[in-house]
This record gives sequence, structure tokens and C-alpha cells, in this order.
Amino acid sequence: MILRAEFTTEPFEGEGEPPEHAVAARDCLHDSGLDPEFGPLGTSITADSETLIPALARVMETVLTSGANRITLQVTVGEPDEDAV
Repeated sequence: MILRAEFTTEPFEGEGEPPEHAVAARDCLHDSGLDPEFGPLGTSITADSETLIPALARVMETVLTSGANRITLQVTVGEPDEDAV
């Protein structure tokens, strides 16, 4: 099954370099062999559930030990609908 996950980590630190916990999340996904979309408002990733669910568990642990105090996560079944408005 294909899943799409989108998440943000807080606290936000405004403009400039992304916070350590956000970079740690991105790097954790890269270490899992995934290629996340990393931006100023969050991170998104699409992958098969067998790969993504364990990777997200590692992300949660990693960001909480890297300074995050909140994680907002949304997981959707299926590939993103690029035609949706």
C-alpha cells in the first residue's frame, strides 16, 4: 500500500536556517533510503507502507531527542492527487 505522510515539527524558529529537529527528520528519512520533500512549512514523503511506517517511527524518536516539542503528522492512503485544488 502506498502512503503519503506530511508532518511539521515545532518549535518554529522563523526565517533563516531550519531548526535542528527539522533537519534531523529529513536526514532520518534519507538514512531510510527515502527522498523527502523538505520545505519551510514541513516535510512530505510518499512510499510503500512497509518502508514508510518504520521510518516515521524513527523520525518521531529522532526529532523528540533533537529539540522538538510537538509533531503534527498526517498520513493519507494513496499517491497525492496532483490535479486536486
